[in-house]
Amino acid sequence: MTEPTLLTEHTYRLTPAALDEIHTFLETVFEGDFSDDDWDHSLGGIHACVRDGSGLLAHGSVAQRRVIHEGRSYRIGYVEAVAVRADRRREGLGGQVMAALEQVIDGAYAFGALSASAAGAALYAERGWQVWPGRIAVLGRNGVERLPDEEGSTWIRAAGTALPPASGELIFDWRDGDVL
Repeated sequence: MTEPTLLTEHTYRLTPAALDEIHTFLETVFEGDFSDDDWDHSLGGIHACVRDGSGLLAHGSVAQRRVIHEGRSYRIGYVEAVAVRADRRREGLGGQVMAALEQVIDGAYAFGALSASAAGAALYAERGWQVWPGRIAVLGRNGVERLPDEEGSTWIRAAGTALPPASGELIFDWRDGDVL
């Protein structure tokens, strides 16, 4: 068995075959709970992929989003589609993916954000991500809409600048499908 290798690439540099492989991988790992909108959300930024001779083992991506906090708009790196093949979990592959994505966030964005499942929360906590303690909302079609179901599962990470004060509301930009 070959040693796992981490590669990072922007979406535009990935071939159609590579994108198909990643898409199929994510559909498999998420056991059918990965929509076309979820796929769209994972595109347009940097992908971190870990692979070995058997194929793709882990993936994650970071894409730009806008967040408003206390009247200021921040350009942030939003983490998407973090997944590890079921037979290779608990080997540090998710940590490798996150380390690569965090480098991008630290170098390019005001801060990072993500929405964590219960299963993924431990990984993010270990890496210093923090649950946002305030309200979560989206700038929707009818103005600002609160997302109480996202409160407690939205995590943030400081990058090149200080985090916004840990109070108040984070208002995310609108997108189709799951907003966060």
